[in-house]
Amino acid sequence: MNIKSQKDFFSGLMFMAVGVAFAWGASTYVIGNGAKMGPGFFPLALGVLLSALGGIITFKALVVETVDGEKIGTIAWRPLFFIILANLVFGAMIGGLPSVGLPPLGLICGIYALTCIASLAGDSFKVKEVLALGTVLAIGSYLAF
Repeated sequence: MNIKSQKDFFSGLMFMAVGVAFAWGASTYVIGNGAKMGPGFFPLALGVLLSALGGIITFKALVVETVDGEKIGTIAWRPLFFIILANLVFGAMIGGLPSVGLPPLGLICGIYALTCIASLAGDSFKVKEVLALGTVLAIGSYLAF
């Protein structure tokens, strides 16, 4: 077996894994049928469709020749670190950390922290842009929730 496109191959495997996980999770709910759908019908259908799409992409990666083989580059550690950190800090600010005495700080503070930390993942950090984005997200979230 010769992989002709690493990017497509591993993307397809990821899609299949997520689709199988969704379908498996949906199996704990009542599925029903097409005429009388249960709460697990839609997640099961999406999981099956995502798995099928992943299978098609993986098959294409094994069959269709690409120019350079579309190799996977190195892992971008900095963006990975800051995006994960931003989500962890957001969750801690929303729910608080009672074990260390941090009370819940709320949605607005969490959104500003998330925006500021996530913006460190990029190459440039512009304070005005980050604050403007944080403000738009905070207002939108406040209005939505």
